[in-house]
Amino acid sequence: MTQTSVRTSELPAAAPGPVRLRAEGVRLGYGDRTIVDGLDLDVVDGTVTAVIGPNGCGKSTLLRALGRLLKPAGGQVLLDGRRIDRIPTREVATVLGVLPQSPAAPEGLTVADLVARGRHPHQAWYRQWSADDEDAVAEALRWTNILDLATRPVDELSGGQRQRAWISMALAQGTDLLLLDEPTTFLDLAHQVEVLELVRRLHTEFGRTVVMVLHDLNLAARYADRLVAMRAGRIVAAGEPSEVITEPLLREVFGLDARVIPDPVSGAPLVVPVGTHTPR
Repeated sequence: MTQTSVRTSELPAAAPGPVRLRAEGVRLGYGDRTIVDGLDLDVVDGTVTAVIGPNGCGKSTLLRALGRLLKPAGGQVLLDGRRIDRIPTREVATVLGVLPQSPAAPEGLTVADLVARGRHPHQAWYRQWSADDEDAVAEALRWTNILDLATRPVDELSGGQRQRAWISMALAQGTDLLLLDEPTTFLDLAHQVEVLELVRRLHTEFGRTVVMVLHDLNLAARYADRLVAMRAGRIVAAGEPSEVITEPLLREVFGLDARVIPDPVSGAPLVVPVGTHTPR
């Protein structure tokens, strides 16, 4: 069934700053199946945005469209004010990095070779591998604390190490926009926190603008500046975590009865589900 988006005027105002990515009335789907229809979204420069919502609501589909991995059937995606589908692929890759859900590296590929792939958009027939590329790869490995893993095959790493390797590749790519599709999937809690701490450092130390799809609401509220809540292919709410993570919204979007209290560590909203077995 085709879904329609909430009008932009019904959403909280975007944070100040230039819009780097914009979805304008996008319709997205696969074959004859429409997942998202008429959706509008602004990604503001210098923010970390987390897209949240139940399974199948269109979060990853939206992220793929923002990263030019999925062409909209209607509407358009703008990158720095230009239609992203009309910008040369290499030019997009120097500005925008995308890490898909559960990325896979070729068997036997080493960590250093994976990270070096981040430099490919900067190569040309007249500019091959250089000392600057070598330095960028080494710095990315040092920054994510996996320089000692440089010669290890990616497929031999733990989940947390593997995610750090992919983040290193994105860092070496040198883009100032980064899209992450469920970067904490299949990781235990300690490694989820480790990966999200790296994402925050990418933002605070390198000024990256980040959009990520997350399932854990509490981690999303703690590590993102802005949240976008989706349900059935439409945006239900967008704004700061305190504006989005509310008890009525949790019931509307997730069908979840929960209490929202301040996180004792960060002060962000903390979701405490109310189970049927829990005394009230």
